[in-house]
Formats: sequence, C-alpha cells, structure tokens
Amino acid sequence: MERSDLTAMLRMMGLVRPLAKAMVLAIACGVAGFCCANFLPVIAAQGVLIATGHLQEPSLGAICASLAVLALARGVLHYAEQRSNHYIAFKLLAHIRSLVFSALRRLAPAKLAGADRGALVSTITSDVELLEVFYAHTISPAAIAALMTLIMVSFQGFIHPGLALVALLAYGAVGVAAPLITARASGKAGRMSRDGAAALAGFILDGLRGLAQILQFSAGGRRIDELDRRSEELVGVQRALRAVAADSSAAATALILGFTALQLAVAAVLAGSGAIAGTDALISVVALVSSFGPVTALANLGSTLQGTLASAHRVLDILDEEPQVGENLDGVGITFSGAVADGVSFAYDGDPVLDAVSLSIAPGRIVGITGKSGSGKSTLCRLLMRFWDVGSGEIRLSGVPIQRIRTPSLRAAEAFVEQDTHLFHDSIRDNLLIAKPDATQDEIEDACRAASVHDFIMSLPNGYDTMVGELGDTLSGGECQRLGLARAFLHDAPFLLLDEPTSNLDALNEGVILKSLAAQRGRRSVLLVSHRASTMAITDTSYSMDSGRVS
Repeated sequence: MERSDLTAMLRMMGLVRPLAKAMVLAIACGVAGFCCANFLPVIAAQGVLIATGHLQEPSLGAICASLAVLALARGVLHYAEQRSNHYIAFKLLAHIRSLVFSALRRLAPAKLAGADRGALVSTITSDVELLEVFYAHTISPAAIAALMTLIMVSFQGFIHPGLALVALLAYGAVGVAAPLITARASGKAGRMSRDGAAALAGFILDGLRGLAQILQFSAGGRRIDELDRRSEELVGVQRALRAVAADSSAAATALILGFTALQLAVAAVLAGSGAIAGTDALISVVALVSSFGPVTALANLGSTLQGTLASAHRVLDILDEEPQVGENLDGVGITFSGAVADGVSFAYDGDPVLDAVSLSIAPGRIVGITGKSGSGKSTLCRLLMRFWDVGSGEIRLSGVPIQRIRTPSLRAAEAFVEQDTHLFHDSIRDNLLIAKPDATQDEIEDACRAASVHDFIMSLPNGYDTMVGELGDTLSGGECQRLGLARAFLHDAPFLLLDEPTSNLDALNEGVILKSLAAQRGRRSVLLVSHRASTMAITDTSYSMDSGRVS
C-alpha cells in the first residue's frame, strides 16, 4: 500500500491524542529546560563582564545564585521531559501492539495462510519497538525546537534584527535543511533495512523449524552460507545508512561553526558601527553558540527517522489491510442440519483450485473425500469453515448461505482438525480447554479417550498438567494429532471436519479413532478427508477429487 512519509507521520501522531496532556507537559518541560541550558552561558558571560568591570549590575552574588538555580532546574526539567516522553512512548507501543494483534486476528486465517511468518514476527517485535524513536525522540523534540527557535530569535531581535536574521537562518539550516537533505540522501535505504531484517528473521525462523531436516540432509553448510550472504547484504545497507548519518553529523557541525563565525562577524560590524554595545555583541554570540541543542537533535534524526518511518509503514500496512473475509456479527444464527456445496469454484491469487464442486453432507452422516495432494480437498474444508469466500457457487449450512451466518454461530457449529495440529506452550489441559473453557475433567477425559490419547496422557509424570513444549516439540506427530482430535471432540460441534486425521497414526490408534468416529454416526456430521482406504471404509458416502473437481 503506497502512502507518503508525511501521511505515515500524521497517522502515528494521531495516536498521541489520548496522551495529549502528557505530550504538552513534555514539550513545556523541554522548552523550560532548554531555556535554562541556553541562558546559563549567557548569564555566565554577564558575570565575566561584571567581574572585568564592563558591566555594573546585577551583582556577582545574584549571577552566582541565578547560575545555581538554572543548573538545578535544567536537571529536573530534563528528567521530567524524558520521563514524560518515554511514558508516552511505552503507553503507545503497548496500544499499537494491541492494534496489530487485533488486526491480525481480523485478517486471520487467510492472512496467516500465505504470510511470511518471520516478517510478521519482525513487525510485531522490532518494527513496533522502533516506533519508540518517533514517539520519544521526534514529536516533542520537533515542537521544542520550533518554540526554542522562536524564543532565541526574539532574544536576538531585542539586541538587533540583523542578529535575529542570522540566528533564524542558522536554526533553519541545521534543524530543517540538514535533516531533509539527509532523509533524501538515505532514499529507500531505511525501508530496505527493515525489509531485509524481516526477511532474515524469516529465514532464521524457517531454519529453526526445519533444524532436524537440515541436520539429516547435511544442509547446514548451505544454510549458513545463505545466512552469511543475507547478513552481508543487510550490513551493507545499514553501513550506508550509518555513513549518511555520519555525513549529516559532520555537516551539522560545519553549519554550526559557519553560522557562529557569521554571527561573530555581524556582531563585530554592528558593535564597530555603534549600532549595539560591545557587551551585547558578546552576549549575542554566546547565546547563539549555546542554543543549537534543540535543532541539533532534529539534525541527528535525518537518517534514523528513515528506518523509523519504514517500520511505521510496515505496521500501518497491517492495520490498513482489509480482511478477505470479515466477521459477521449481525447475521443469522443456525442449528446445524446439514451442509451443501453447490457449484463451488475458488482460486488462490488467480490460480484455480476448485472447479464447480458440488456435494452434500447430511445430518449425522460420515462423508469422505479422497484424492491426490493438491486436488483441493483441504481448500474445500477451509471454505466450509469460511476462512475464505467462494469465487462462484454457494456454500450453505442448514439451508443458509454461509456468508449470512453469524460468525459465532458458525464457529459453534463446526470443528476443524487439520493435518498439522498447533499446540501452545502450555499444559495439556489448557491446550484442550481452548475448545471449551468451562469443560469439566470428566468431559476432557471422555474427549481424550475418544481420541485414543487418555492413556498416554496418564502415563506422563504430571498427567493433564504436563507442559507441552513450544510448537508441541516434546510430543510426536501422532500424539499432537490425537490431542487435536480430542480438542475437536471436546468442542462437541455438530459438524466435524477432519483433514487427514489419521496420517500420523499407526494402525492400532487409527482403528481406535475410526471406531470413535463411527460411533458419532447419527450424532454429528463428519467430513473426512484422507488418502487411506482404511479410513474411507467407515464413510457412508465418499467423493473422489481430482484437479479441483469431484466425482
């Protein structure tokens, strides 16, 4: 999605609205703190002039007291400014993470089915974290720099308009022109850096997931070589960004020295002509030299902000993405009485998968679908779950078009078990309770017996309280699959969709589960997808699917 950097910044700034009071406090403390910092050298210069007899008042005692108060106030105000900025940043980062997770929930499962998981993880973690630079070190510093420019130009104007003009040009060059030139010089390197980091994270995540296969086929060397290549590309982009940042810092320093020399020359000319006093000339130069702090902070953002804006674009891409299927909260509630696919066609990104598929699943019947891999069997299951909408044709549950069914009612009517079962890093009990949070222990055990996994669970040291490793890695594929079936049985939906439910099971466990499924006949409808002829033996009706068509 194309959007300008300005649009991205405005969108990010819009999120600050609930914390406007804290932002105003941060800006006020920043301005007051920089006033203290800027005028410390000015008052110190007055003290030198008094000590050397060039000024008569105020007294040295008053000067020393003022310096002490300003120094103390500067520390307190700087702390308050930073505390306020980081309070805003951390509150907003938590809010943005909540928005991103809500967006992913809205976009799932279609978004996650074809997404680069590493890129999503990078967006949720590092991209959101980088926005801290924008909220803590960009918004209030920009406002502080603008207000301090107004204050210091006014101060110089009281001495002489010519000095005010030089100061205005200096602040504009260091705080506006330099960052803009740096941002332009950075080009798309910021976005390339963030995209490269996301791609690298995805590559590493894939390697961790497939570590057993990498070791089995001695592919570690090739993976490391590819990792090195990608890392070098990313380092090259980041090196270019650092070079631009270094050039920007050097340019800002040169501008400060140049304008300081210009101010000194203008002040000397004015003092020589009698337009201003010599003491005022010295104070104007000291005031300019000491006042570049706020605009220097902006100058240093030129290259850093590119990476931050790249992260903002990636976050906004997720927040702005429209779901392929939206939740229906105002539709029809159903009591399941059968499902029908009527002339259903579907394509992934223009590639046809299903072609005029028609089948019927009667209440209490077991319907089987068999066919080679890639024939569209799993896709049909996902369409029956309404993970996507059909391209043409119609799916009806209980005689109601699936698009019109209220989403909570649809989810209550269906339970879907895919070939790969995801288990959370939690106890076996809590993994099962996802399907029915208020289930009793007896209900949990009955579901696990039906899935032929109860005896295995009881053989574990902590039984149902045994922790499951991340991604279920502490369990075998068959054990994970049986827990997925138990979860579906516990959900107790009247329509059960099973995609290769016995693919990871031995003949004994397959027989137990098929016996349990056969016992469901008359109680619930079952759509059973499998390659195995033994699995198809329990079906009442079976269809063969080939190249997206059924027969």
